[in-house]
Formats: sequence, structure tokens, C-alpha cells
Amino acid sequence: MTLKKVLSISRPRFWLYEGATFALIGVLASATGTAFIQNPLFWIWSFYFLIPANILIYGVNDMCDYETDKLNPKKQSYETLVTPVMHPALWRWIAFTTIPFLFFLPYEKPALISFGVFIFCAVFYSLPPIRAKARPFLDALFSAGHYVATGVFGYYIGGGDGVPYVGILAGMLWATAMHAYSAVPDINADTKAGIPTIATFLGKKMTLLLCALLYTGSALTLASQMPIVAVTGGIVFLTLMYLSYRTTTDDELFTLYTYFPLINTVIGALVSITLIYGIIMK
Repeated sequence: MTLKKVLSISRPRFWLYEGATFALIGVLASATGTAFIQNPLFWIWSFYFLIPANILIYGVNDMCDYETDKLNPKKQSYETLVTPVMHPALWRWIAFTTIPFLFFLPYEKPALISFGVFIFCAVFYSLPPIRAKARPFLDALFSAGHYVATGVFGYYIGGGDGVPYVGILAGMLWATAMHAYSAVPDINADTKAGIPTIATFLGKKMTLLLCALLYTGSALTLASQMPIVAVTGGIVFLTLMYLSYRTTTDDELFTLYTYFPLINTVIGALVSITLIYGIIMK
């Protein structure tokens, strides 16, 4: 299996989800903030969460989802279909791109726990015996869990102290909505493959309504600390949910979905700018 193929499996359009969550949200929210950028560990772990972490997440996901993916049209063009013959090589790539980073783990308990939660949620979201992906609502929690754990790991490795309750709650609500929305375009393929998800269980419209509630909850949680982010994000995501709710065909819905990574990146950048501004004004 070539490096180019592995990188395509890792979903480059989603790289910033993990990478920016660690580097531009978790670390910036910590005690040392921008000062930690001078530490080699910042660059080591930023690289890990930018690319190798996504090879782990989506590599395991694609190997476990073959029966669904072969029925999903977007796997024929928008994403890469991972066939069973590719599995042994992909497992080797996952080991090769993750195990070396374990030597750079800090010995502090909070950081070790948060990284362990990331690995657990990332792997067992797809892998049996848990396979949270096929358990409605648990699928969304596991998906949200590995994103939030990445941010918490960045917070602690950057010198953060205590438990960032507001960030964890807002992040869980936002990431749960992100997962649920991402599952909506896959409703038909997952239904045909007999895989229950939060979206197949609730249906398109109820899932989108749930996403709207979750995004609203996330915005309200952040309102006192990041009012601009809360208002902007709330308006943008609620508008996206409304437009998606009004779609009448799968093609219309999928077209809107293709803008989703860009929207998440822009809102994530706004969070980062807000954190940097807060550090500068201290």
C-alpha cells in the first residue's frame, strides 16, 4: 500500500479536526498557551494529531465498514474504498505511524488518561466487540469523545491545571452534533447494510433537529466566555441544519455536506483567534 493511498484513507479534508483541536484549542487554553509552541513536544504531537491520528481513526473505520462502504456511492469518488485485501498493509501503517509517538507521552496522569481516552474512542468506535458506530447514540458519544480527548490532552500537555469543564461540555455537544450530522448522508447505505446509527434510528429530520439542539447547547455553554464564537457558530450551524432539513434529495443534502469541513475549520479558527486574543490581553 502506497503512502498516497494511506493519506487518502486518512481524509485530508478532516486533518484539521484533530490537529487544530490539539494545537490551536487545547494547548492555547492551557496555562502556558503560546509559550508551549517553543517546546518540541508541541510540534511532535501537532504532527501526530494532524496526520497519524487520522490514519488510525479512519483506517480502522474503513476496515470495519467495508460491508457498508461498498454500498455507499461517496466511497467510489469522494472517499476511498478499503477492500479486505488492503487490511494487513493498513494495520501495519497504523502501527508504524502511532507506536513511535508513545515514547513521547508525558508521565502526568491527566495527560495519560486523556490520550488513553482518545485511543479507546478512536479504535472502538469502529472495532468489535464494542463497535460503537453500530450502536445509536453511543456512536455519537464515542466520535465526540475522541475529539474532546484530543483537546483535553493538548490542554494538559501544555501545562493546564484542573478540569476544563466548560470546554469539555461545549466540545462534547458540538462534536456530538458534528458526528450526527455526518451520519445523515449515510442513512441509505447504512440501512442497506443493516448497520444502525443515530441517523438511521432517528431518521433524517429528527437527527437534524437533534443537531440543532446540540449546537444551540454548545453555543449557550460558551456564551459567557466566547460570546462572538457562540453567536457566530450558533447562527452558521443552525442555518446549515435548516438548509439540510429543507433538502428533498440525497444529492442536495450531500452537496451541503461537502461544505461542512470548511465551516468547521472556519469556526475552529475563530475559537483559536479568540484564545490568542485572550492570551495577548492578559
